[in-house]
Amino acid sequence: MMATEAAAAPRLLAALRGRAGLDPLAQTAWGAVVAQGDAAGAARWADAVLALLHANAGAACLGAMLRLRGPAAALAEAAEHATDICRHAGAAPTIACLDTWDRLRVGGLWPGFCRLAREAPDVLAPATANAAAIVGAVGGEGFADFVALGLKAAGRDKARRAAFFALTSKLARQALAQGAGAGFSAHERLLKLFGTALWGRVPALRPLPAAPGRPPPRRASLSDGVVLLPESFPGVPQAAQGAVFRATVAHALAHLMAGAPRQPVGTLKPLQLVLVGLIEDARVEALALRRFPGLRRLWAPFHVAPPEGGTIPALLARLARALFDPDYQDSHGFVAKGRALMAAAAPFDPAASRRIGGLLGNDLGQMRLQFNARTHVIEPAYRDDGLGLWDFGERAETPPELLDLMVEAARLRQEAGEGGADTAGTGADTARARPAAAAHADGTVLARYPEWDRAQGVERPEWTCVRDVPARLGDARQVATALDAAPDLRRRIDRLVRAARPGRPRRLKRQPDGMELDMDAVLDAEVARAAGELPGEHVYRGSALCNRDLATVVLVDVSASTGDGGVLETERVAVALLAEAMARLGDPFALMAFASDGREQVRLTRIKDFAEPFAVATQARLAGLTPGLSTRLGAALRHAGADLAGVRSYRRLVLVLTDGEPSDIDVPDPADLVEDSRRAVLGLRARGIDAFAVVLGTAGADTAARMFGRSGHVALRRLEDLPARLSDLYFRLTRR
Repeated sequence: MMATEAAAAPRLLAALRGRAGLDPLAQTAWGAVVAQGDAAGAARWADAVLALLHANAGAACLGAMLRLRGPAAALAEAAEHATDICRHAGAAPTIACLDTWDRLRVGGLWPGFCRLAREAPDVLAPATANAAAIVGAVGGEGFADFVALGLKAAGRDKARRAAFFALTSKLARQALAQGAGAGFSAHERLLKLFGTALWGRVPALRPLPAAPGRPPPRRASLSDGVVLLPESFPGVPQAAQGAVFRATVAHALAHLMAGAPRQPVGTLKPLQLVLVGLIEDARVEALALRRFPGLRRLWAPFHVAPPEGGTIPALLARLARALFDPDYQDSHGFVAKGRALMAAAAPFDPAASRRIGGLLGNDLGQMRLQFNARTHVIEPAYRDDGLGLWDFGERAETPPELLDLMVEAARLRQEAGEGGADTAGTGADTARARPAAAAHADGTVLARYPEWDRAQGVERPEWTCVRDVPARLGDARQVATALDAAPDLRRRIDRLVRAARPGRPRRLKRQPDGMELDMDAVLDAEVARAAGELPGEHVYRGSALCNRDLATVVLVDVSASTGDGGVLETERVAVALLAEAMARLGDPFALMAFASDGREQVRLTRIKDFAEPFAVATQARLAGLTPGLSTRLGAALRHAGADLAGVRSYRRLVLVLTDGEPSDIDVPDPADLVEDSRRAVLGLRARGIDAFAVVLGTAGADTAARMFGRSGHVALRRLEDLPARLSDLYFRLTRR
């Protein structure tokens, strides 16, 4: 060992000499490191432990470090990170981090621990206590991403941050269930494409989150035409998660296409319910295989039950395989009887499932085998839980063993009902949302949208919640008075309306004259001539300008900053003048105001819907707008795009009126929301929707250029120019 490399060792040993408990530990640890023959690693280790000593780590923390054994380089790295953690969080959290790393020996822990020490030392204790569960779900390298997710989700809210790292929050459970990108969210788009290609219609897929205090769902469920899928399938290797998701969707859609209607439970016992579901599974799969024989290759790998085992779960798995695989051999009388009953039944008769399931249930009952409905899990993994078959209804006396099934079925039906019809298309991911209709004190939940995480370079699914907040009614006469006070401006806009040209050319076929021939009409004329008939004379084509075909959402920023200097009052007049012009043109348009109070409170106020006229009620809502809160623009843009997506129009436009850059209380760096808004604009344009911003003041011009592009915004130096310029811009945009 060179003298320079060994210099730290004497300093470390000298510093610890005479300290009870530390001196022998240091001598032993140094001997173990030197014995490895890595001189550079040993010197680095000694330097790192000495730095930990100088960070006032204390005897307990130094002792925890000196007891660690392993490669010199790994121990040196642990000591360096421990020093960083100790300086920011203190000795006790450092000891917990060292002990956790020693138990798991995953290098990916250190970036997460160090970031928590710097930004949120208060949650290091629950993070280290739950590190094993986190690493088991997301892997060692995913630990830092999990930490980043928790810090971003909680913002400055310490209680929310503590709940996340204690793994009690919904978001934390969802992140663990998704694992390292193997969850439902990662597969959703491909699953919808797969289901559409298979059955010719877009399937309604929804996540099935874990309920508080209960284990994560293990199987899919069906509820009123909606397929509810777990975030992942426990026990299925990550490499096979995609295959089990596809098999599950194919099976669920077979139920929806050929399954029986929901039927009353009646006097059936839990075991009979499970057996009826098993028979119904086999029946709908047999029908699906008649149409798509290739599905056998998709489902077969999951039927692996061997012809052995006499417990009820084993017998059910054996029967499921026997009804699916004609080549499977099983001599058990119960399995043979199930096969015989199915072979004799009509495949298109859903009532046969109940009859056969009831008979087989009686047979199992006579065997006096134990069955626990609360812990039973359907096999194979791709089949649903069967609750969608039953209408539990109102029962005067509920057997205890049915109680869990009934509660679970009710919960699933409620969640599916909140989901409504599926509107998530297969286009740009930035526009994907989860519609909902859950009432809330702060407004009705409309949808959840993703948001871009600039620091991590990933899109966080369902990150923001858009809520419909009822409009406050003001005095409509104030708006009318403001309009009457600008006669010159109204006359100018009136001239623009009269001069507005129609929207787009329409091709005209089979015209009596023109500059070009209509080849279809020419061919028809020649066929008629050859047949001895009189040919038609309308063999030309032309074009004509048709009526305007433009739909617009005007998105008005009413955050707290619009209350300064009369900004909101000016916005109100400008929007009213523009609305008058669009109404006279007959252009369909909607008016929305937005503000935010964190990612869960993106508040949207509908001033006017597309189908509503611009009348006194609309003017009253416009007059009732008040400034407040923050500006989370990306979520508002995505929701405006979702509204426009359902409007049939040749051109669609989102026109944003704002006075500054995006910001919110739970986002320390506004650049994060700027980048998210830029991606939201790109998502709109990918769907054929134009986005343009009018910025009040020049301070936000550079930010607007970043979000909307150089040609996608205009910055007004003077506030008083807004009423005239807004209408001018609209007419200019409609001529593009």
